[in-house]
Amino acid sequence: MRSPAVSRALVLALSLSSSALAACGKSEAPPSGAEPSATTDPAARAIPATTPAAAPAAPHPAAVALAGAEPAPAATDPAAAHGHAAAHGHAAAHGHAAPGGMPHDFKGAEQWAKVFDDPARDAWQRPDDVVALLQVKPKMTIADVGAGTGYFVGRLSKKVGPAGFVIATDVEPDMIAYLDQRITREGWPNVRAALVGTGDPGLGEATVDRILIVDVWHHVGDRRAYAAKLATALRPGGMIAVVDFDKDAKDAKHGPPPEHRLAPGAVIEELKSAGLTAELAKEKLPEQYVVIARAAAR
Repeated sequence: MRSPAVSRALVLALSLSSSALAACGKSEAPPSGAEPSATTDPAARAIPATTPAAAPAAPHPAAVALAGAEPAPAATDPAAAHGHAAAHGHAAAHGHAAPGGMPHDFKGAEQWAKVFDDPARDAWQRPDDVVALLQVKPKMTIADVGAGTGYFVGRLSKKVGPAGFVIATDVEPDMIAYLDQRITREGWPNVRAALVGTGDPGLGEATVDRILIVDVWHHVGDRRAYAAKLATALRPGGMIAVVDFDKDAKDAKHGPPPEHRLAPGAVIEELKSAGLTAELAKEKLPEQYVVIARAAAR
């Protein structure tokens, strides 16, 4: 996530059974279809190379979003990672020592996938409801910032359809290697995984229609600067959905310690500082809130 986000793409982890994903720092979880449209837009050449992936049949403009992304530092052993060693779902690998963000280094994607992609996670993450809030349409380009092992990626791939494109970013090299393999295994030709640095989502100007950031925002260091870069990446009328853990959630079983949780009002102000409109979604998840930000239609 230059930013903690994800493997976030940029950085910017998001049961999981109650035993596997007990509250961050409290449980002992293990360590961590469709063809894109043919185009020759130069943006498509900007994604940095990673391990062999199911690359789109033809270059796609969305690929510009990763121009200049810097590799993230090598992850540490999950067992030695910061206090919430019990991963919280989507963004296990965000926050590599980013000032102001919550550090959280992870490797061992194969092990983390058993946690992040546990079908039981659907009960509290409600992925279909989250995707619905983004109002995704066919042919759109979406960035899943801090994609982790790809929990949301398949849903996004299906939503944008053959002519759409999904950029799955993360700051953890091992997550990207895992995603590359999963893209091939699952048959997601309209998806590209990309390693980005902490502090910068690596998305090109006006290259994406939607940005999804799940369980990542509290890992970001300079969130106002990060929000500005996300705003620049949005096309006119584009949207961002930030999903994070509610400070006031009662009996929360997932997420970071209370001191690292962010009030939704703070997230809204950070996104507004980038010139976006932002508001708390009426829809509420069992342990999380969703903030929706929009770029001007111009």
